[in-house]
Order: sequence, then C-alpha cells, then structure tokens
Amino acid sequence: MQSLDLPALAALAAALGWASGVRLYAVVFIVGAMGWLGWLPLPPGLTLLQHPAVLVGSGVMLCVEFFADKLPWLDSLWDALHAFIRVPAGALLAAGVFGLDGGVMTLLAALMGGSLSATALATKMTARAAANTSPEPFSNWLLSFFEDGLVVFMVWLATQHPLVFAVALALVLAVSVLLLVVLFRFARAVLRRLGALVSSGPAKEVV
Repeated sequence: MQSLDLPALAALAAALGWASGVRLYAVVFIVGAMGWLGWLPLPPGLTLLQHPAVLVGSGVMLCVEFFADKLPWLDSLWDALHAFIRVPAGALLAAGVFGLDGGVMTLLAALMGGSLSATALATKMTARAAANTSPEPFSNWLLSFFEDGLVVFMVWLATQHPLVFAVALALVLAVSVLLLVVLFRFARAVLRRLGALVSSGPAKEVV
C-alpha cells in the first residue's frame, strides 16, 4: 500500500465523479472492495467505502441496479429516480478524495465531480430514451453492458494509469457532447412529428 500522489488523486476524483453518473453503486462497491483487499490505498476521506456494511449495502444495490438497467423503460425510470442522488454523490465522493481539510482542492474536486457526474448522467439518460423508442430490447442490453464495462475500465485506468485516464476521459467527454447534440436533435424531431400528428388529427375528423 503506497500513498497516492496528486495526479493519482485527481484522476481518482474525476473517475469517481464521472462513473457515479453512470453506475453509482458499482463505483462505491468497486473502490471500497479495492481498498478492503489492499489493492488501492484509499484516502482518509474514502476509507468508509471499505467498511463491511458499506460493501454489503453497495453490493446489494449494485445487483438491483444491474438488472433494473437491463429492462427497457424501467432503466429510464430508475435513472430519473436517481437523478437527484448521483450528481451530489459524485461531488461528495470526488471531494472525499482530498478530505474535508483539503481546502481549495476539496472544493475544486467537488465541483469537478458534480459536473462530470451530471454530464455522464445526461448522456446516459438521453441515449437510453432514444434506445427505448426501438421495440427490440437488444440495443438497450448492449448499451447497458457497454456501460458496465466502461465504468469498470475507467475506474481501473484511473487507479493504474492516471495520465492515460485523463486522455481517455477527455475522449469520453467529447463523445458525450456529440451524442447529446445528436440525440437532442433527434428528440426535437420526434416531438415535432408528434405535435404535427396531434394538430392534424382534429382537422381530419372535421373534414
């Protein structure tokens, strides 16, 4: 067990913030388990994650979320219910990397973690809403399994190769922005078509 340097701490904070917006309970469980097994020297502000009670609780919720995320429309409902949990949790976990006595670094980490969590959550919810418009469940399943693997990979990369993680996170954020723009246009087009159908309905009945 070796102490983490500043780049490693910053990478861990960013990973916790971003991944919380996608799989909060998985992040809590994975990082806590790594600390409990001695694979990762958790900062003092995160040692609570390796407590057996926290590991059991996050492990149970991880299993619930894993299956809920595989069912079309239930996944969107689950994300909506957790929209007010994941962003504050991402900010809190990122801040915990530097502890309450971290001063400016704690505040910056909290802002970064909350922002990354919100970005990841918005991308996930928008992509799932678009996938749920398809009658087949396979696209939803593929997205869900992809998110599972991506979260595990990003957390591992942040703890093992902080600088490489920074590059990977920048690429993920760029793709997220692109997806949000494309999917927003798609959603706007769908709403326009629905509005046209609704407005043309009464006119046809009168004729």
